[in-house]
Amino acid sequence: MTTLSVVIPALNEEAGIRNIVDRVLAVQPALRDAGIEDLELIVVDDGSTDRTAEIAAAQPSVRLLRHPVNRGYGAALKTGFNAAQGEWIGFLDADGTYPPEYFPQLCRTTAEQQADIVIGSRMAGAESQMPAVRRLGNRIFAGLVSLISAQSITDSASGMRIFRKSLLERLYPLPDGLNLTPVMSTRALHEQLKMVETPIPYSERVGRSKLSVVRDGMLFAQSIVWTALSYNPVRILGLIGMGALTATAVAALALIALRLRGVSSLGPAGAFVVFAGVALAVAGLSVVTLGISFNYFVALFHRTPVRQGLFGRPLIRRRLEPAFGPAGVIVLALGVALSVAALLFGLGGMAMERLWFYYLTSAGLVLIGVQLIVAWVQMQVLEALSIREQLVHEDLGQKAGKETAPAWSGEPARAA
Repeated sequence: MTTLSVVIPALNEEAGIRNIVDRVLAVQPALRDAGIEDLELIVVDDGSTDRTAEIAAAQPSVRLLRHPVNRGYGAALKTGFNAAQGEWIGFLDADGTYPPEYFPQLCRTTAEQQADIVIGSRMAGAESQMPAVRRLGNRIFAGLVSLISAQSITDSASGMRIFRKSLLERLYPLPDGLNLTPVMSTRALHEQLKMVETPIPYSERVGRSKLSVVRDGMLFAQSIVWTALSYNPVRILGLIGMGALTATAVAALALIALRLRGVSSLGPAGAFVVFAGVALAVAGLSVVTLGISFNYFVALFHRTPVRQGLFGRPLIRRRLEPAFGPAGVIVLALGVALSVAALLFGLGGMAMERLWFYYLTSAGLVLIGVQLIVAWVQMQVLEALSIREQLVHEDLGQKAGKETAPAWSGEPARAA
């Protein structure tokens, strides 16, 4: 018998808890039509100081759990998740903003699309009474999650969704605050779970909102970024580094254009562009290679293949990795050669007003060359470590208990 356990976290919701409980219980016939034979309703009172717990306890079909003190929205949900007995877990807020009447639709979607998680999206076109500021914020959060996970999502922070209880080990750890939902969305996408969205209407809440747009908005964004960094650091750091390298390319093109127009000297603004270009080139390359190295560390920690996705596909192929070392040597040699040439020009009488440009450029090339060489050494060592266990078993003529794919392959590890 398939059971859906619906968890409702509640903090001082005496004005709306009875109504939302009645609405959830009323969808049982529709749930049966959607393939859910039984419904378990869990209300988690998160340290309320009003009659929320008393009202919930008076409903015979409600399983009430209580926190003696307020521990947070996410903590209340996790208490409900851990106590749930159903194969599927759903949750929604106690304030009446989310429509429990859509739970049957979410359940049908799981069967039709073989989904692991189904989110009720408030941003997918259904009628919504969400304030404009919060709507903008949710679009920003969804865009951030989509950007750093290379998968499209419209409502990363929706507080109405269902998921398989068996997935909790892969979704945990989750925070205790309001940021549980965007962290769950981010983690699910990086765990490569099948997450599907279905449009739902959204109503104005009963009572006063507990959400702070600025404080909680910053917390949401920070949580999304840090969660993604624990899975695929090069996705975020690589985008930052590529942005810096793009700015360097723009600065270089601007200087070339000035030179082609016959401008042979640079004023204060031009000198700043040169300095900024060199600094951004070094910083951008450092951040990109740092992201690649971090991906190896993450893979070693989780004993999984290395993710190198920057644009949704492997960033560094095996045929390109060996080029880092030779490229670094060439760039380093160019930097040294340019500095020697500048020294000879200076000894020959060239004015320092012109020599500084060559010295600055040579310094940038030297630093970039060194960074490429260091990155190449790091990747070689980390790649060797990532497949060490597999090679040991091969040398011993045994099969590894858990074969690790080569760090560069991007293929899933296979059980022997």
